[in-house]
Amino acid sequence: MIKRRKTRQIRVGGVRIGRGAPVSIQSMTKVETVDVGRTVAQIKRLEDAGCEIVRIAVKTPADTDAIRVIRKRIKIPLVADIHFYYRLALRAIAAGADKIRLNPGNIRKEEEVAAVIKAAKKAGIPIRIGVNSGSVVTRLPCHHVTRLQDRTSALVNAALRYVKLFEKHDFRDIIISLKSSDVVSTVEAYEAMSERCDYPLHLGVTAAGPYDAGIVKSSIGIGALLLKGIGDTIRVSLTADPVEEVVAAKRILSAIGARRFGPDLISCPTCGRCQVDLAGIVRELAQKLSSVNRQLPTKPLTIAVMGCEVNGPGEAREADIGVAFGRDSGMLFERGKILRKIPASKAVGELVKLITTYEVD
Repeated sequence: MIKRRKTRQIRVGGVRIGRGAPVSIQSMTKVETVDVGRTVAQIKRLEDAGCEIVRIAVKTPADTDAIRVIRKRIKIPLVADIHFYYRLALRAIAAGADKIRLNPGNIRKEEEVAAVIKAAKKAGIPIRIGVNSGSVVTRLPCHHVTRLQDRTSALVNAALRYVKLFEKHDFRDIIISLKSSDVVSTVEAYEAMSERCDYPLHLGVTAAGPYDAGIVKSSIGIGALLLKGIGDTIRVSLTADPVEEVVAAKRILSAIGARRFGPDLISCPTCGRCQVDLAGIVRELAQKLSSVNRQLPTKPLTIAVMGCEVNGPGEAREADIGVAFGRDSGMLFERGKILRKIPASKAVGELVKLITTYEVD
């Protein structure tokens, strides 16, 4: 069992972060914030997918004005992402943002940061100290940029300087992120920061890339930290539809047992022994389970779909529900008990029927 790092707790709208609260899932909109209709539509899709906190880019005063309208039309907390211009943070707070993200790499003047702190304190909202390697590493001498240790130190030191400034102004309602596109420096930075403070940490690998590569980087980086008990909220950054970020985050959390999001499907990779179209069966079942998940969000089921007699019966018996295939048919199991033989062509329907009527002890 994973032993979570002990932290302070903050609230972003109605979502608790840190001090034992479930690891929450975040994403970010990928349309211009001033386009309220498209922004709201994207956020509603994220809500339906299971996103719990959403961030929007704030580049202009018009974006801050849009916050007032957007906030009224969505359910989940709204975070304003601020870079370069501290006055945009002040406007976003006044417009009703539930949290502000500041980047230490591009808002550095103490008087500007202090003004944002004062406004956030008055509004009763938290601030994320969002360190990004693209902002802080570029301030290193060129010959240092490729050295892993220096990249890691740059991330941690930038965060610690900001933390010291926030504490100087008696503000501790903060969360910290230290993101790099390099997995190793990201992991090392979070590990180092976890030893230096008790603030909750927002995990992510920034600019992780297109879907396939980004999933690998994010799963390794975020997963490695979560397994060590480090991390209180996550965002999987992908060059893809933001809904894919939420789906990936749920899969990461499910894989390490941090949270469950409906039935967990396990299946064998297949080999020359398999005599059914297992890939097609699993693909169809996975699509069906996406709707079952919404119907039965609290059922912690494990479903096994196995292609042959080598591992199949054992894995199927250990699962809550399972099927082990032979030639064109399979044996259906429930809690280790054989129920009946079913044709491969009807396997998905039989499994879904059993899943929807399954009773959890």
